[in-house]
Amino acid sequence: MILYVAKDCEDSLVALVSFKLSGVKGKKEIIAADSKHIPYLKSTKQVPSLQLESGDFLFTLESILLYLIGESGKQSLEFLVSSEISLQSLNKEIPPKSLFGENETLSLTDMVLLSRLSASLQGLKASKSLYSSYPRVGFWYDKVLNHELLTATMKELDYVPSKVVQAKEPKVQSKKQIPKAVEAKRNGVTAKKPATDAVENFLQVSVTEDQKKIAVKKWSEGYPITSHINHEDYPKKPIPGKKNNLITSALPYVNNVPHLGNIIGAVLSADCFARYCRLKNENTLYICGTDEYGTATETKALAEGLTPQQICDKYNALHKEIYSWFNISFDYFGRTTTKQQTEIAQDIFWKLHNNGFTVAQTVEQLFCTHCKKFLADRFVEGTCPFCGFDDARGDQCDKCSKLINPTELKDPRCKVCSKSPEVKTSKHLFLDLPKLEDKIQKFTDEREAMKTYNTTTVSITNSWIKTGLKPRCITRDLKWGTPVPHEDYKGKVFYVWFDAPIGYISITANYMKEWELWWKNPENVTLHQFMAKDNVPFHSVIFPASLMASGDNWTMVNTMDGIDWLQYEGTKFSKSRGTGVFGDQAVETGIPCDIFRCYLLLNRPETSDTNFTWDGLAQTNNNILLNNLGNFVLRALTFCKNSFGSEIREMTFNADDEHFIALVNGHLASYFKNFEERMMSRAFESIFAISKIGNQYLQYNAPWVLTKGSEADKQRAGSVISVATNVAALLSVIISPFMPTMSKVLQEQMNMPEDKLLFTECFVPLLKPGHMIGTPFPLFSKMEDASVAAFKTKFAGQDSSSANAPVTDVESLQREIEKQGNKVRELKASKANPDEIKAEVAKLLDLKKKLPPELQQKPSNGKNKSSAKPQAKPQPKVQNPPKAKIEITPEIAALQGKIEAQGQKVRELKGKGSDKSIIDAEVKILLDLKSQLPPELRPQPSGKKGKKK
Repeated sequence: MILYVAKDCEDSLVALVSFKLSGVKGKKEIIAADSKHIPYLKSTKQVPSLQLESGDFLFTLESILLYLIGESGKQSLEFLVSSEISLQSLNKEIPPKSLFGENETLSLTDMVLLSRLSASLQGLKASKSLYSSYPRVGFWYDKVLNHELLTATMKELDYVPSKVVQAKEPKVQSKKQIPKAVEAKRNGVTAKKPATDAVENFLQVSVTEDQKKIAVKKWSEGYPITSHINHEDYPKKPIPGKKNNLITSALPYVNNVPHLGNIIGAVLSADCFARYCRLKNENTLYICGTDEYGTATETKALAEGLTPQQICDKYNALHKEIYSWFNISFDYFGRTTTKQQTEIAQDIFWKLHNNGFTVAQTVEQLFCTHCKKFLADRFVEGTCPFCGFDDARGDQCDKCSKLINPTELKDPRCKVCSKSPEVKTSKHLFLDLPKLEDKIQKFTDEREAMKTYNTTTVSITNSWIKTGLKPRCITRDLKWGTPVPHEDYKGKVFYVWFDAPIGYISITANYMKEWELWWKNPENVTLHQFMAKDNVPFHSVIFPASLMASGDNWTMVNTMDGIDWLQYEGTKFSKSRGTGVFGDQAVETGIPCDIFRCYLLLNRPETSDTNFTWDGLAQTNNNILLNNLGNFVLRALTFCKNSFGSEIREMTFNADDEHFIALVNGHLASYFKNFEERMMSRAFESIFAISKIGNQYLQYNAPWVLTKGSEADKQRAGSVISVATNVAALLSVIISPFMPTMSKVLQEQMNMPEDKLLFTECFVPLLKPGHMIGTPFPLFSKMEDASVAAFKTKFAGQDSSSANAPVTDVESLQREIEKQGNKVRELKASKANPDEIKAEVAKLLDLKKKLPPELQQKPSNGKNKSSAKPQAKPQPKVQNPPKAKIEITPEIAALQGKIEAQGQKVRELKGKGSDKSIIDAEVKILLDLKSQLPPELRPQPSGKKGKKK
């Protein structure tokens, strides 16, 4: 056994002194603080670390202390490693002679307390309030620091106590943290009853007698699953009499690198659900692939000097590599540039065309006489007709974000040759959506009634239908795409949003010849589709309409999740500016993919836009994974190994145990309910609720005390630890859809039986008496503040403003002011960090100061700003002027739908008389949604005032 420590490192000091006090045989090695001696860790801090005889490493101070406590037989200290410690209570508990060891010697208890309290005590000592507020703690602290073993070890490690920059009083807990059982044991009294004063007690949450009876009955019946579907079968086919799930995630454009928002917006969400379905023992096929046809691919090929096919080959491989690292469990990941895509798309076209669901229309398009071709929107640039930006694209202006038709651009130019194109007419085919409107409306209403479309999907779909469906063009004047087989439209290809969704079908056809078993089998197959909200109309309107119009018996979508946006630190992801984390960069951070998966799924934009922040990722890792889930699992398994020889013991229940397993079942029920509704972040929260009450269960029963008692006490301790270890086994199964790698590692630590890895509706014994677990070690390591700060800097991107750049002429300066003003408005609209907004406003004001005096705006004193024109004669005030008409966009309609649904939820909670804290939380969500509406559409105050008191 080897303890690796570094010089001038407080954690190394505590670890080494504890190592000496524990009596554990082994040696120490002093290494560099930035040493990378643990082969499977990359950027994580690796000292102190303890290499066990098995070769495994413990690489957090907490896990090292827990191991040394177990090896030295001091299990009564385990609660100190992870529980909140109240200085008020500790001040009463410290022995009169100050040190906790026998005969006033330094002990493991002292070192554990020092590791937990050092920073707080340094601050209190610097502020000179330690001795007045907590005199016993102060004397104890001095005695520990001056102990000869500690001072000798300080010299050994060249340790210099850090200077305290700012002294802060620690938050005093109102409840005593040291269980009565531990207190009794310390005073030499045999504990007859476990502690009852844990900070939070699982017994405080009520359960019914029926729930207890059901829990005990299900437990006694044991693991109920006897047959397992082989998910490795190839090719997978629908199984008669079984639930058959066909799952798709939106096909990513092949021409870019996916960022974290793209990943959670489709492939990761679908992967989590697919894993859930497989663990339910349901037959599941998960299909995806790259969308490779269209203008975007031609544009990228032009930029990189490659052919479209070369671009597709390059980026398809990159997408596969990124999704593989994120552990996305596709059954097949294909592409749309295939023979099957051409055959199936053309077949669907001929059927809907022959059934009378197409119309021909002549449209005006820009034609480049130099390149001799019609120009698709992305091959045209020019001046925006709305804001005058001189580098707008033919589909949208990057400055004012308005959508544009290429023929609307002023001074248009061909992106390839920069020549001015001319307007010509071109004949195209349109899908006659008005003929299909009634069918689409009925189709949508059925899914809304069954609640199989999420709120975002329903809102966006209805916003399209309510304004009346219009014919949709399905052909384009391009070369790179699926050819239109009609003789009158020779040389044209299908528009990407008619063509791309058919890719799900053709990719399945590349996976297996009998693809129709999945796609023309609505009686036996359930189709689930996941996508970002901007893709919703093409999946909820155009794709179903195309299949309906063909007349074949297609498998139609049953559940659809339109997912809102994930932003990066309050702004948009941008590859060009280097803002945000993209898939290839996530690999290079050294952070395990399961940590990214966990944070993205907990922060999944299910009802509104969410935000990726490095502080949020670190808090999730350190507080939820390390301190909650990881702490519980490590405590349970380490105690099982150290006190019971790694063996699961007989489990007999008293009333408290029955209460506990009924609570676990309640959280399991919530987990399954939320998963069925595809509310994955809420399902994930149920996992941490279980590990939290698991920690409370251990704390309440204090098995470290019971092992020192009578034979009955020892048997009770074995039962408690075996139940807790079975909770860890349950957690390893239900966490698998979210964190599959961590799930597998935990199952290996417990030697989980391979026939016990599926979901059960209730908590049952997965590890029976006599089962031997393996060697436990920490699942997670702390994310340090320095790493968080470094990642923030690395992925912040380049500041696109030019506030500090030299300006040579007034026109350039005015353009910079306009750009900076737009940036400030965008930050305010996205509710960015106030400090960030303030900094950008300061830059805007600095730019304005550089204008000539005659162009600078004078202070308005709250009145209308001055104008260059002569002041008009004052007009009489108009009461309640009419509001400008606001265009209800699909996004606004979606938001209004969410507000309506959230308002209904609040009303239902109030009607049921729900707990005020629950109602307040939902009201906050409602108010946040309303604040996202344009000011003109927000509800106005009624003007009524309350009575004066």
